[in-house]
Amino acid sequence: MSEHGPDLVVAGAGGGLVGALRAAERGLDVVVVEASEHAKRGNNTAMSTAMIPGAGSRWQRAAGVEDSPSRFVDDVVRKTKGTADVGLATALADVSAPLVEWMADHLDIPLSLVTDFAYPGHSALRCHTVEGRHGSVLLDHLTRAVAEHPNIDVYAPARVTDVRTEDGRVSAVVVTLPDGTTDEIPTPAVLLATNGYGADRSAVAEHAPEIASAFYHGSEYSTGDGLAIGTRLGAEARFLDAYQGHAALSKKAATLVGWATVMHGGVVLDTTGHRFGDETTGYSEYAAHLAARPGSEGWLIIDREIHDRCLAFTDFRQTVESGAAVWADDAVGLAAATGLPVDAVVDELAAVGRYARGESSDPFGRTSFEHEMTGPYAAVAIVPALFHTQGGLVVDGRARVLRTDGSPIDGLFAAGGAAMGISGHGASGYLAGNGLLPALGLSFLAADAAADSLDMQRTSS
Repeated sequence: MSEHGPDLVVAGAGGGLVGALRAAERGLDVVVVEASEHAKRGNNTAMSTAMIPGAGSRWQRAAGVEDSPSRFVDDVVRKTKGTADVGLATALADVSAPLVEWMADHLDIPLSLVTDFAYPGHSALRCHTVEGRHGSVLLDHLTRAVAEHPNIDVYAPARVTDVRTEDGRVSAVVVTLPDGTTDEIPTPAVLLATNGYGADRSAVAEHAPEIASAFYHGSEYSTGDGLAIGTRLGAEARFLDAYQGHAALSKKAATLVGWATVMHGGVVLDTTGHRFGDETTGYSEYAAHLAARPGSEGWLIIDREIHDRCLAFTDFRQTVESGAAVWADDAVGLAAATGLPVDAVVDELAAVGRYARGESSDPFGRTSFEHEMTGPYAAVAIVPALFHTQGGLVVDGRARVLRTDGSPIDGLFAAGGAAMGISGHGASGYLAGNGLLPALGLSFLAADAAADSLDMQRTSS
């Protein structure tokens, strides 16, 4: 680090680590400031299922999957009903395949393409992940790479609480320590990767009231620091009502059951024993649907085949190991095990069997049941959850934070939940990977933009 401070300060040691690593590879000196002493397990990257879209990657080509950035953008536009920012979606789609290939080649992260099931809204198999399909594994790889790089220092526990500017350009960051003391670090560039505001219940109630009473399954440090810093500097914010919900959090274990259960043929019953919608529309929007049902909870029903296929997910294995799944040989026994009305459970499972066999149509419009479930059945009590918010500071295709007049704040970047994202409004625009791709992809783009700017300054001087 020079006597004038680091070339880049990254606020947040989740997806922002990609920005730190890319910037260091480009020759920048980097400081990462992280609020939590336990970031490797406590932030939203670590709590994800590590699904990273990569449209046109080499893994897709090897598997014979036809895909392209434009096809990905079309999926985003379709899922968000045309409300997402197409420019940002295009930039992220364009960088998605280079990003995952760079992570594999330069960070030695063993990525693979998920081919055993398709997530709602994706028209091609494009999600790449790590062993165990869990974000803690992904973050372990990133923190290892950071620890090994001589150009990166980590400052923790500490929070970036403000950014100083001179003549409209970033000049320093203010770091607050746990005891309340502050430190000012001079720097020409800051990447805000502090996630969204999901841990601020009053902000959630203001912007996304339909999910405000749901269980929050995210980092306690996601209190909107990046949003507050950016808006104080005159930045514009958009899509503050956007969020990722999830309708399959285990009530007993507070672990993720996962939506692969549904995509393999599982169904959700409410406390009256009835289905109440097309579960395959998406796990994010289904959280609000579940929250609106009697008691704001329900049961996820699967069979042995689905159970065995979902063991590839660490979250699902942890849920099963916690004893959250109850088993029964038939529908009558399942009703007894769950306490649901017998007639309702018997009728619903019989109807689902007819839909799966193609003998009748689902009144909710679900067309994919993958296979006909047969006993023995398992049921997991589930509650709706808020995972993270999706709106934030307006950024361009290089992750530069923009003022309300559209001009960039020189040296200020945002990624992940601190940025506006590509999920449009509410929960229904969320696609699997819409959390991690803006977190990792915007960090990658920000690092290149910061490095290019520094190169220009060095050349001109």
